Amino acid sequence: MRILFVHPNYRSGGAEIAGTWPPAWVAYLTGHLRRDGFDDIHFIDAMTDNLSDAELARRMEALQPDVVGVTAITPSIYRAEDVLKLAQQVVPEAVRVLGGVHATFMFRQVLSEAPWVDVIVRGEGEEICSELMCTIADGRWPEDRHRIKGLAYLDGGEIRTTPAASTVKDLSAIKPDWTVLDWEKYIYIPLGTRVAIPNLARGCPFTCSFCSQWKFWRDYRVRDPRDVVDEIEDLVDNHGVGFFILADEEPTINKKKFVAFCQELIDRGLPKRVKWGINTRVTDIYRDRDLLKFYRKAGLVHVSLGTEAAAQMKLDQFNKETRVDENKTAIRLLREADILVEAQFIVGLDNETPETLEETYRMAWDWQPDLANWSMYTPWPFTPLFQELKDQVEIHDFSKYNFVTPIMKPAAMERGELLDGVMNNYRRFYSKKALFHYPWRGTGFRRRYLLGCLYAFLKAGFQRTFYDLGKAGYWGPQTKTTVDFHFDETRQLAEAQLEDWEAAADRAARAAERREAVRAQMKDRATDRAQGFRMPDGAQVRACGGGDQQMEDA
Repeated sequence: MRILFVHPNYRSGGAEIAGTWPPAWVAYLTGHLRRDGFDDIHFIDAMTDNLSDAELARRMEALQPDVVGVTAITPSIYRAEDVLKLAQQVVPEAVRVLGGVHATFMFRQVLSEAPWVDVIVRGEGEEICSELMCTIADGRWPEDRHRIKGLAYLDGGEIRTTPAASTVKDLSAIKPDWTVLDWEKYIYIPLGTRVAIPNLARGCPFTCSFCSQWKFWRDYRVRDPRDVVDEIEDLVDNHGVGFFILADEEPTINKKKFVAFCQELIDRGLPKRVKWGINTRVTDIYRDRDLLKFYRKAGLVHVSLGTEAAAQMKLDQFNKETRVDENKTAIRLLREADILVEAQFIVGLDNETPETLEETYRMAWDWQPDLANWSMYTPWPFTPLFQELKDQVEIHDFSKYNFVTPIMKPAAMERGELLDGVMNNYRRFYSKKALFHYPWRGTGFRRRYLLGCLYAFLKAGFQRTFYDLGKAGYWGPQTKTTVDFHFDETRQLAEAQLEDWEAAADRAARAAERREAVRAQMKDRATDRAQGFRMPDGAQVRACGGGDQQMEDA
């Protein structure tokens, strides 16, 4: 059976300004499928190759696959749907499969707007995808689709789902096949070297209200550090990778495993051959302040910190569980350890004003991170914060949910004014860094890295790809009132999706009521016990089963 995976051609002028990123998802899926005997697997990276639909259709038709699979985050969902529409036209007998975080939670929306999608894989893909491919290869599709956990599909015009699949418990079975990628295409511009995105852990124990990772991966699991370093050694030895970024939301959560990972890199002499970066939380930097130089010895050179917002009010709304004053200290600690630090700010909520934007700039300059990034708040439609703000969300064109387009319109600003304020922060921060810091601070690797980052910014700015400025028609403050973000206003939420949200909200409300009722009952019983309450016959009330411990609400 021939399987074709396609990475949709979607660009936003965000993360891709730093380079061309290898789609790690296809390596992890391919590795699992090869283990189960599927050898005829092909991959087309339409994004990196910037393929037109016509060229993609030609390649599909030439391959004649039995299955076409794509994945999508929210901003690339329409392009993923387009890929499967092409497949319907040129290889109509192929089973059309869609996965990824957006389809996992928004499957009712997707199946309503793209009924040509045969099946959606909901959640972590390796095990579900293997079972799905086996079913297709054995000729049991679509008759046995209801037997596979973790799917959604249309059946006679009705949206059907199967029970959720378990998360992958045996992470040692995860063996990505990196040979499926053409590595000469994937370059990290600041260092001019090949780049990879492996992962150490899956999931996140924190529940930031704007994030979906903790919902998608569900339980938090850490891989054996030796397995991960085996992958990295393979990437360095056989694919020429000189820089990698751990894909984890926060790889430092499990301190013991992260330290073991660093030690394994050191023991194999890899820090001399490959450098790397991570995203993490301010609180972990505090916790590991005495280990930061050890992390640098292991090759860690770039840390992106989710400082998120200058105003503590916003941190609280995001459920970040950090304080503003901790951000400045964490940045200082990293710089003292000779680790480059990037501060991330989220802007563009309804309470944003020119004054709060200015505040983030002043804080960024006061804290002195090496790099600063202002991301537009993007209300992922499957996060708790979206549910709180959905009445204020006017734009349902998901192709613009990309961290660079202002989806939300602040009460006190127009969207063009918000974009101009963010660009003003970028201009001031990086102009001063370029003139007074990057060329003169430090020598060797640090200086080269920072100048490489500056080059990436300048390259994207010159090409008008940074923040999609060329498409929006932004040329400076004089154009802030004429900016056009080209929102597709025909895009609306599907009735089936709205009904699902309403049902989920009802379930959540009922669950909350039940939890409160149980807590009240437990509190009353605890009071009775404390007072030695006795039944009329004199028998003392005891906890369930006659023990001393009362059952608690989970």
